[in-house]
Amino acid sequence: MTGPEVSQRPDGPPLLAVVGPTAAGKSALALRLAEALGGEILTVDSAQVHRGLDIGTAKPSADERARVPHHLLDLVGPDQRLDAAAWASRADRAIAEVRARGRLPILCGGTGLWVRALLQGLSPIPEVPDAVRAEVAAELEARGPQAMHAELARVDPAVAARVAPADRQRIARALAVHRATGRALGEFQADHGFGAPRYAAQVYGFWPEREVLHRRIDRRVGEMLARGWVAEVEALLAGGLDPAAPGLQILGYRDVVEHLQGRVPASGLAARIAGSHRRYARRQLTWFRGIGQREHGLEQLGGDPDDALVTLRRAAAQGARTP
Repeated sequence: MTGPEVSQRPDGPPLLAVVGPTAAGKSALALRLAEALGGEILTVDSAQVHRGLDIGTAKPSADERARVPHHLLDLVGPDQRLDAAAWASRADRAIAEVRARGRLPILCGGTGLWVRALLQGLSPIPEVPDAVRAEVAAELEARGPQAMHAELARVDPAVAARVAPADRQRIARALAVHRATGRALGEFQADHGFGAPRYAAQVYGFWPEREVLHRRIDRRVGEMLARGWVAEVEALLAGGLDPAAPGLQILGYRDVVEHLQGRVPASGLAARIAGSHRRYARRQLTWFRGIGQREHGLEQLGGDPDDALVTLRRAAAQGARTP
């Protein structure tokens, strides 16, 4: 994989970004902000780029999309992959188009690596052959993520320290890079250094207190299941989608697949998915509080959406006056 071209893009005021963990309420906040400022939302979410995966990814509703234009949704099929570099190239075009209409691009999402790819660029990593990806994926299924994470810790300790032992996608990606190139992914990233920014940006983190966030996660998972999440996955599988397809490895979808395979009982499905969402939210918070603050100067908003909206409107007004 090669990163998008790293160059400063001064054509326009600083980008405004609202980032944070799953179920924090950032999408609703960005929607209100876009309505107030005449903006359009660019979704920074590695799950919502997949067509057909709607309920379990919490995509904006038809009503929300009618209220405010949303971009970077439904870019690939559930059987396809989209890496951070390819997404950033799409985002570049979307930002230019929104600005050409005289409207404000508002980034909103929780995929930290993609925020980095857009604002800082990525380290140039050689393309990994499909055969190597397939080999690693098969081994992951056979050995399990914990064993593969242990291997990753031996060959790429820097990345292993940042990746959870259950994070199948990131484990597989890092191991595939190492097997294809003989170098650790962490070495490529260290060589890049993430220096000159590609865009000027004001990045704000929005997340409530831990207990509130956990309640929101539990409520959201319950609502997704009530809306027909299981039926959504069942229809995809009935249509011929491979249970190992990239889209079905997304947070929560793998649990639903295992439920349909008889490996997870209906009575325990909601709790299992909510637990994985809470762990993911913890990793997101660690990323944004660490890398996000260091690389992007992220400022944390309070947990109250009304107060956050006031802060964001003020920031947008100041950014518009930036020469």
